[in-house]
Amino acid sequence: MELGNFQKFKEVSHVIFDLDGTLLDTEKLYREALFHVAELYDKKCSNHVVLKIAGTPQPMTASIAREELELPINNHTFLQLYNNFILERLGDCDLMPGAETLINHLNYHGIPMAIATSSSDKAVQIKTRKHKKLFQAFEHIVCGDSDPAVTVGKPAPDIFLVCASRFNSSPSPGECLVFEDSLNGVKAGIAAGMQVVMVPEPHVPHEYGQYATLRIDSLNHLEPEHFGLPPYR
Repeated sequence: MELGNFQKFKEVSHVIFDLDGTLLDTEKLYREALFHVAELYDKKCSNHVVLKIAGTPQPMTASIAREELELPINNHTFLQLYNNFILERLGDCDLMPGAETLINHLNYHGIPMAIATSSSDKAVQIKTRKHKKLFQAFEHIVCGDSDPAVTVGKPAPDIFLVCASRFNSSPSPGECLVFEDSLNGVKAGIAAGMQVVMVPEPHVPHEYGQYATLRIDSLNHLEPEHFGLPPYR
């Protein structure tokens, strides 16, 4: 467990989760899709590009990938190739370690939860279809790629502010705890005035943890009581 910019944690009442790489094990698939499109045009993709686009909405993903890889295609063509690769494989997503336990624990104790994802509503429906009962625990889901209220994607704070505003109990941003795996998502949560627990993939540079309130290697390592949430028994 690593402390980020905060010397001590603050109590929260609401929890917001990112989806890809945080609750669902999809990051490998998105990585493969990026490498697939690059290979179609004899380009070599690197971990640097993968990290740069992680957590971004699709228009930004396309722009960054095209620029970094010098692809001779427009955003529309890139996203067609990218999404066709992903959608063929998206319906069989597994949960990340500790995700089911944490969701069920918070739901049992009546902690309001929501999801803020850069994905579209259509993609979310496909990704979560194996786990429909579990995802009923969430009060709402904000889909950055299809929600008109989210005008700027991560690392801007918009998606988290919109997500917080849609809770029935209207918490302030400071009362919300965010779980994220990407640097862009961490920066968005912090910019929204929320505490952020970073749960990154192993290949994410160690120093990225400095931007988060807390970095842990797995949701299994979370101690909810640090944030005033009910402890595991």
